[in-house]
Amino acid sequence: MTDRPVPVHHEVSLPGGDALSAQIAGELETDIVFGRLRPGQKLPEEELADRFSATRHQVREALLRLERIGIVIKERNKGVTVRRFSIEEVGEIYEVREILQRNAALRIPLPAPRSSVAALEAIHVEYEDAVARGDFHAIHELNDRFHTELFRLCGNDVLALLVKQYMDLSYAIRANAFSDPEHLASARREHLVMISLLSTRDSWSLSQLCVDHIQHSKQQYLAMLRREAGDGMSRGERPRVEPEGVA
Repeated sequence: MTDRPVPVHHEVSLPGGDALSAQIAGELETDIVFGRLRPGQKLPEEELADRFSATRHQVREALLRLERIGIVIKERNKGVTVRRFSIEEVGEIYEVREILQRNAALRIPLPAPRSSVAALEAIHVEYEDAVARGDFHAIHELNDRFHTELFRLCGNDVLALLVKQYMDLSYAIRANAFSDPEHLASARREHLVMISLLSTRDSWSLSQLCVDHIQHSKQQYLAMLRREAGDGMSRGERPRVEPEGVA
């Protein structure tokens, strides 16, 4: 895979935006995905302006792009930080994702029309090519397109929209999985199985796979949170109390 940093999410258009702001947003997004910027880390405007030889206005515009796609958050008296979900929040978000995706998959009439299967096959071919190129922007875009088209087959536009909304909400959780070769290999195999199941009458297997498919990114993010909690305790910091039973 290429070592050249590339943006990994769709670009957000803003009035009066310029190329440098888009570049700053793309590079910061890549840093977040690859763990060079950690959840909760502050993003001071002055430091970013120096790093990118940009104006404060350009940096603010770049941060606004990232805020709109949900991977940074701006808080009063704290400034902008990389968005961080708690263990409890991850559990709640993924519980809803599992409910939505299972129900959407169960509502897909099987066997699906050949034209629908062919459309997903074509997206998967592009996805495979993006993985081979190491183009993480395309990997993310095509992954989301694959699942959006899959769940659209449920025939309930509101349900499909909710699935997409929770995919977007969990982007900050899902993002770093796109840099994991093991995850990408597993995701490619599972996409192919989903396509194959669309030609059967096995709705239960399809729905279960759609739930299992999202577990890797969830567990990877939770493992990161637990490692950070362990590092904090080793430095003598007071541990955060998280609710029991959330995994």
